[in-house]
Amino acid sequence: MTPTGLLADKVVVVSGVGPGLGRSIGLRAAAAGARVVLAARTESRLKEVADEIATAGGTSLVVPTDIADDDAVAGLVGSTLDEFGRVDAVINNAFALPSMKPLARTDFDQIAASLDLTVLGTLRVIKAFTDPLAKTNGNIVNINSMVIRHSEPRYGSYKMAKSALLAMSQTLATELGDKGIRINSVAPGYIWDDQLKWYFGEVAKKYGITSEQVYEQTASRSDLKRLPEPDEIAEAVVFLASPMASAITGHTLDVNCGEYHD
Repeated sequence: MTPTGLLADKVVVVSGVGPGLGRSIGLRAAAAGARVVLAARTESRLKEVADEIATAGGTSLVVPTDIADDDAVAGLVGSTLDEFGRVDAVINNAFALPSMKPLARTDFDQIAASLDLTVLGTLRVIKAFTDPLAKTNGNIVNINSMVIRHSEPRYGSYKMAKSALLAMSQTLATELGDKGIRINSVAPGYIWDDQLKWYFGEVAKKYGITSEQVYEQTASRSDLKRLPEPDEIAEAVVFLASPMASAITGHTLDVNCGEYHD
């Protein structure tokens, strides 16, 4: 890797690094020239991604973090500034898995837990990084979901959390704009990763069909007749975090191969 990409010499914090999209965001940001801070609760997973970045010639910092904890988030900010001296972008990917039950049968505690992590956890991270981002005219990218575009059954609690995340992102874009901070969202559709492949396999078993048929039926609803790969979502995130998007704020970029149009 050489510092010649869209994020050359930038410091990018990725909160919510998992084995799917979070990993791809970290790797693509590093490939674009950024020094990447990897944050999540599971340290072993962070180290795996850090090893991949190092193997490709990039630079990263592992900071195990629970974004539901004020002290942990403050520690994330401190570790980032101690190591790199600045922050140029914060990408918030952490979220709670949806209950997948109708709202009438969803426990209030499940809804509260989803809102606490997806919305308040993200807000906690943003508040903690606001001052360092203001010094660099930095930006924030929040990972949303295509669930904000539909009202299919059983997605109610997830849609509540992601809709609140979108509203918060738009409000913060206005409130922090005079500090030079941009805030945008990326809303993926289905992401063709290992988790979805497993899920499609389970659906195939249930209905006595093949995983390929489940994929084809799902992808047929999109304009491109396929599902996006994690790296394709990550590339959209890199663009919004880069100087190429310097006049874009308060925007939501759908990355779903044309399944939904806004």
